[in-house]
Amino acid sequence: MSVVNSGPRLGRWTRFVTARPRLSLLLALVVTALAVFAGSGAADRLSSGGWEDPDSQSSYAAKALDREFPDSRPNLLLLIDSGHKGVDDPAVAAEAARLMRRLSGEEGVKGVSSYWQGRSPALRSEDGQEALIAARVEGDEKAAGKVLERIAPGYRGTHGPVEVSIGGPVAVMHDMQTIIQEDLLRAEIIALPVTLVLLVMVFGSAVAALLPLVVGVVAILGTNAILNGLTVVTDVSVFALNLTTAMGLGLAIDYALFIVRRFREELAAGAATRQAVGITLRTAGRTVLFSALTVAVSLAAMLVFPQYFLRSFAYAGIAVVLLAAAAALILLPAVLMLLGERVNALDLRRLLRARGGRQDHARPADSGEGTRWGRVVALVMRRAPVFAVLTTAVLVLLGLPFLGAKFGPADDRQLPTNAESRVVQEHIRDGFPGSPGGGLEVFAEGAATRAQYAEYRARIEGLPGVLRVEGPLVSGTNATFTVLPEEKAVGQQTEELVRELRAQPAPFETSVAGAAAMLVDSKAAIGERLPWAAAIIAVVTLLLVFLLTGSVLIPLQAVVLNGLSLTAMFGAVVWIFQEGHLSGPLAFTSTGDIETTLPVLMFCVAFGLSMDYGVFLLSRIKEEYDRTGDHEHAVAYGLRRTGGLITAAAVILAVVMVAIGASRVTNTKMLGLGIALAVLMDAAVVRSLLVPSVMKLTGRATWWAPAPLRAFHARFGISEGGISEPAPAKGASEEARLSDLDRDRAPVG
Repeated sequence: MSVVNSGPRLGRWTRFVTARPRLSLLLALVVTALAVFAGSGAADRLSSGGWEDPDSQSSYAAKALDREFPDSRPNLLLLIDSGHKGVDDPAVAAEAARLMRRLSGEEGVKGVSSYWQGRSPALRSEDGQEALIAARVEGDEKAAGKVLERIAPGYRGTHGPVEVSIGGPVAVMHDMQTIIQEDLLRAEIIALPVTLVLLVMVFGSAVAALLPLVVGVVAILGTNAILNGLTVVTDVSVFALNLTTAMGLGLAIDYALFIVRRFREELAAGAATRQAVGITLRTAGRTVLFSALTVAVSLAAMLVFPQYFLRSFAYAGIAVVLLAAAAALILLPAVLMLLGERVNALDLRRLLRARGGRQDHARPADSGEGTRWGRVVALVMRRAPVFAVLTTAVLVLLGLPFLGAKFGPADDRQLPTNAESRVVQEHIRDGFPGSPGGGLEVFAEGAATRAQYAEYRARIEGLPGVLRVEGPLVSGTNATFTVLPEEKAVGQQTEELVRELRAQPAPFETSVAGAAAMLVDSKAAIGERLPWAAAIIAVVTLLLVFLLTGSVLIPLQAVVLNGLSLTAMFGAVVWIFQEGHLSGPLAFTSTGDIETTLPVLMFCVAFGLSMDYGVFLLSRIKEEYDRTGDHEHAVAYGLRRTGGLITAAAVILAVVMVAIGASRVTNTKMLGLGIALAVLMDAAVVRSLLVPSVMKLTGRATWWAPAPLRAFHARFGISEGGISEPAPAKGASEEARLSDLDRDRAPVG
């Protein structure tokens, strides 16, 4: 097989790793060991929030209120259940007073108040059986969580005549972080052995099957070290750990599958070990590097958003993608050099064939796979218009539910129903008047008279949707009002109330905080920056795919078809998680909306993974088209050689994502199951049916580019075969011999 010379950097690395595999392996192992040390304890330093825009009005108001009126913003709630005595029973009141005194003496806790102090109806349940003690735990999310861990055991449970449960935002966040860490460990325990079994089925060889797992573990350990370092300078969401595990395993397995498969092909074609590794790095290695870049760009688009929840996934995703590629290009070739033909050792399928009395040494074990994919692509290309139209129509129909998407904030209902903090919040939400803790807070700054405060309060009391206004609390030249909405704490009417409050004239500066205000600002921030993120992904994808193919049309097809591959995911998200279908079997509570940042996250991740598979397919099509100049043959050949690989990679990644999707936290469940569906649809429908049918319809025009762009591609373009330039002429007999040899090689997986 003719392989055009690689770029100088990859060429130098190829020579180094083939000449010094043991040194390369030692360096990789040393770096991995350092990553284990540097990444220890990363989960404990991550945060569980990050959905708000830190530069928004609601964030400004929240910080100002925390600074000027910390007692007015409780984040810890003790739910006091009096049983059948009633909260006004003297024994209950005495025990509540004792708990208040004790809580007031705890380090890191201030602003303790309760129903029994001022008899506020907002702190007493409507049936009179429950009441609240409220307090402020100081510090950021991590510091407040540590305080909660220290004090909670002393308050939770039975105290004389009352039963105490712990809730409030700090408890919700702490429970979320704890459950995510537990679920992630369980997902890893499930995913790793299942993935190993699937890899053995794909490769046959147990030795070859272990290599992708090694690459995945190295990528995960390295990313944990990077995230741990990032926590020193910025907030990082605990949810990013899920992406680290899923993409670390998934992409590392993709890249290792691609490289090991190509290496085994070259060995089967008669290449020596060093030659096989060199060809693999210059072909599959180049494609892996290119694929990692395309995925990283899709994830980097999340950096334009201000919410650290989204930015955290960009940090984790970029790190794990690049580390997975680095491990596949550094660690894996060194191991392959040392293994040589032993990469095929412990071939379990060969043992099974031997027991069945069937021996076939002439052809690799997976030779039937290419034949099956050949039949599929032949059928698709014979009926290209039918497959193109029907497939597109089905994908569009599957995505239609997303037109009815409603967006809201993440709250306690994404926790399992037995989580203590969720139980407390549900008692408050369902049994207490005016959503205590869920009101809107108006921060007023600037000198004002009592009459001016009274006039402003009267004005906002008259706004539609206002149940009650409390305050003002005054401190120096600042004041705060608490506005309790008639409707639920977050909803369309409450969001409109936020806008009305912000529009009210006042003799002082006002800003509005609260859950609904944060949601309004978050939607605005995402809406403002979403076009920029989409433009970054589209422009860079168009450029990168052009560099890969030299075509003007293929990059446009890639963007459109990748977008179509995500329709089923978005439609399912609305149908299942917003509308509540399958909520019983999947064990979650539908809130009637979708957390605002999740569709952005899911789009960036799923689009990047689709590009990953697209690059694998297009690189082989381009390589064959450059060699033969036959468009239809190249498309059929590319799918025949990569169809099994892409399907195997998608199934393995889907298994990992489903393991993540088994989480008890709804957002994590939505992320895992949604992306699993997206990658399966991409592999089974888009890459197998839509891409070949569309490329058949566009014919040789697929490869057209104007002369200036052709010149640009001739200088800077890349492909799996190396720098993209015409293959050197060969004698007819030599070309026929290599062509026959190449076509006889069976794809692995």
